[in-house]
Amino acid sequence: MWVEVLTPDKSLFTGEAQVVSCPGVDGSFQIMENHAPMIANLRAGTLEIKGSENQSFEVQSGLVEVLKNKVIVLV
Repeated sequence: MWVEVLTPDKSLFTGEAQVVSCPGVDGSFQIMENHAPMIANLRAGTLEIKGSENQSFEVQSGLVEVLKNKVIVLV
């Protein structure tokens, strides 16, 4: 699935991933290929992206949108 992690100033990550782990306000969750469409709020924690290259970002808050195998994370 395609993943983009964006801040108001720049793009932190753009690329393919197999799993995205998010610190949701109601608890942590993972997004995988063919996930149902959703929008969720994020709390402070670690956002992890697992793919050909694994990356992690410390976030304070944000929003994640999942639609048609595209994940957009606004932090």
